[in-house]
Amino acid sequence: MGRLALAAKITHVPSMYLSELDGPRQGTRQDAIDGHREIARRCREAGVDTLVVFDTHWLVNANYHVNCAPHFKGLYTSNELPHFIANMPFECPGNPVLGNLLAKACTEAGVETLAHDATTLDPEYGTLVPMRYMNADQHFKVISVSALCTVHYLADSARLGWAMRRAVEQHYDGTVAFLASGSLSHRFAQNGLAPEFAFKIWSPFLEHLDREVLRMWGAAEWPAFCEMLPEYASKGHGEGFMHDTAMLLGALGWSGYDAPAEVITPYFGASGTGQINAVFPVTPQDGRAIPKAVASSAEGYTSVATRL
Repeated sequence: MGRLALAAKITHVPSMYLSELDGPRQGTRQDAIDGHREIARRCREAGVDTLVVFDTHWLVNANYHVNCAPHFKGLYTSNELPHFIANMPFECPGNPVLGNLLAKACTEAGVETLAHDATTLDPEYGTLVPMRYMNADQHFKVISVSALCTVHYLADSARLGWAMRRAVEQHYDGTVAFLASGSLSHRFAQNGLAPEFAFKIWSPFLEHLDREVLRMWGAAEWPAFCEMLPEYASKGHGEGFMHDTAMLLGALGWSGYDAPAEVITPYFGASGTGQINAVFPVTPQDGRAIPKAVASSAEGYTSVATRL
């Protein structure tokens, strides 16, 4: 019935918002903004009606959650970085029908997921910053999925992504994009050093690790990457413990995925963290059963929070 038309790993650095404003940071994140706009252009070209964002700023301590209110509107100030994002207006339509389908499919696949279609909960900036540039005219409906998962298995996040794709393809009358909103390495600069690291990675080790991962993505070395993902998430300070990445790869077939990623915005540093906009071509996958790789190579790994 429905179709997953585009999948991407995207940045949401708050300095993108600063880049719009008068001041010393104006224009400094234009490449990232342009990357978002290019992804949005491709979504429009593919007939996408809804953007599903795996948001590594939505922290949850039990279950998985889908924010699928009918409409989102308000002013957002970041509690983490209120000097970066303050009183940022946002508005976009939601998609309660799809949100409930996604949650139902995940729960039936053994990953308990709750849909929230009658809620006053606003999305976090992992959703709102990308939507500012991808969806300024409110062309797309938007759904936000919790991806800062503190006590969750990466295997379950991969299974969630697989189940969400199956829900789209088997039960939804429309076209969807999945966006994993989170960084690569996510070690912020130590307090007091943020200005010095505004455009740098925190350490040579983390930069080398990120660049090797991007080489693997470009070479479609997915079995090796999926095998190393839990340790990469831990030692590389992966944002949201990289549950967004597990969700995205689960939707694409996990270690059975075979297409190279396409970099849209080249790798860049932001306050010590490693950032990217990259598109993952959507290839046909077997929707009849959970791929064995999703239930094996990611199995047994908890989030970083429970491993350290």
